[in-house]
Amino acid sequence: MALLYYCNNMAYTCCLDLLCILIFAWEQRKLKDIAESYSGGTPSVGQKKYYEGNIPFIRSAEINSDSTELFLSEEGLKNSSAKTVAKGDILYALYGATSGEVGRSRLNGAINQAILAIQPHAEFDSEFIMQWLRKSKQPIISKYLQGGQGNLSGTIVTGLEIDLPTYSEQKRIGEYFQHIDTLITLHQREYICVRNGGKLC
Repeated sequence: MALLYYCNNMAYTCCLDLLCILIFAWEQRKLKDIAESYSGGTPSVGQKKYYEGNIPFIRSAEINSDSTELFLSEEGLKNSSAKTVAKGDILYALYGATSGEVGRSRLNGAINQAILAIQPHAEFDSEFIMQWLRKSKQPIISKYLQGGQGNLSGTIVTGLEIDLPTYSEQKRIGEYFQHIDTLITLHQREYICVRNGGKLC
């Protein structure tokens, strides 16, 4: 639990291979200046044919999942405000209980209005930006949501100022925390396996 807490609330003095990078030396840029972003929409639920395709329809509770409950048809995508995303795109939850949750898409699919897709420009690292947004969740929620309730907006999120080291440092930090995330996932699976007597391994 201590490791999980540290990784999800990483202090912004990051140590990588004994190299400490202090944030006061980093540049601050608004997210809207370093990335493209957009939200999607929801096809009419009264049109059953819109949900009879093979396009994964990613909702906010599924931004870190490799599967979805719903699928759209090409017609449903075309006749709605739903937008497509690709594997690796940053997905940021705007609405309800999942507000402030962030991840990188594990699917090529489509998103609704409750998700903001973020695509950093070539000279900025997606993993680093995703990790920065993740560690900033609580300050963002505290500042913009009353009592943790309500919705965020694309304007709020893209107006956030992000602390940015050089691109090479972004890559190293992003890869470092991606490795930690992978280890955490493996340990969680091992724990579930042991708890269930090896039945779900």
